[in-house]
Amino acid sequence: MDRGLAPCEDLLQGQSLVPADFYEGSWEVGRLVLAPEYRTGPEALRRCLFLTLMHLVRTTDIRNVFAVCSPLLSRLYRRFGCSVIVKDICEGPTEKLSLIHGKVSTVLLALAGEGADRQAAQAQLAAAWAL
Repeated sequence: MDRGLAPCEDLLQGQSLVPADFYEGSWEVGRLVLAPEYRTGPEALRRCLFLTLMHLVRTTDIRNVFAVCSPLLSRLYRRFGCSVIVKDICEGPTEKLSLIHGKVSTVLLALAGEGADRQAAQAQLAAAWAL
């Protein structure tokens, strides 16, 4: 973010209560487009987000994620370690939208679950932030 490209940047400018460290290494989570045959539910989203965050942690400075989403999606993102920071921040085409935030370390570990993915996520986070 900080390049004027992410739609939630305008919304964040009006939020004086958002801690300054939320802006460090911040990225907006946008749309995920999947062919109908791959739309199998929350587990598909979880896997896609996990793989995407693993790649971003490996290749960029990403520490925080934001999204503007519906109440339904905000509940899903909360299961992945995000929090709603402003409810009903703007009006979408069919409903009010919320602004959510997540620390990448928290979100990535929540997406990883247990086992090999969790070990890979911990190793990736340690390697990326040891610099």
